Amino acid sequence: MAEERDEGFRVVDRRLFTPEGELREEVREQIEQQQAAAQAKKESAQTAGQQQAVTGERPRRSPAFESLIELVVQNAQALMGGMADPRTGQPLVDLVGAREMIDMLDALREKTRGRLAPEEEQLLLSVTGTLKMQYLQLSEAVAAGRERNRKKM
Repeated sequence: MAEERDEGFRVVDRRLFTPEGELREEVREQIEQQQAAAQAKKESAQTAGQQQAVTGERPRRSPAFESLIELVVQNAQALMGGMADPRTGQPLVDLVGAREMIDMLDALREKTRGRLAPEEEQLLLSVTGTLKMQYLQLSEAVAAGRERNRKKM
């Protein structure tokens, strides 16, 4: 009969640093492996982008993406007076909210650069430019109105 040995429990030191304050060797190796994996992933993505350029593959239009852009544009326009306040009936103007919507479109454009169909890129560029002009005109009008009100007092 074979004798079974009870090994009990095992203690594993999971501290990041040695008593001297230096990174433990296991941790250093793990960090290096993570960095190498991240670099490989980055290079793979670049290679895929280069292959796309070489093969002539174009990203396809996405109706859902275009709907997303339209939704953000409608919200921005509503916040710039395109919608009446239900309580007062006056146009609702929220310049801070409108600026956030425009910033969202800018971020979307930045994060999707090179992965959009040309039509999507043009749509995003066009609506962002239009909204920025509307925002500028509205903010100047609001500032002028405040200045007039201040002078009346």
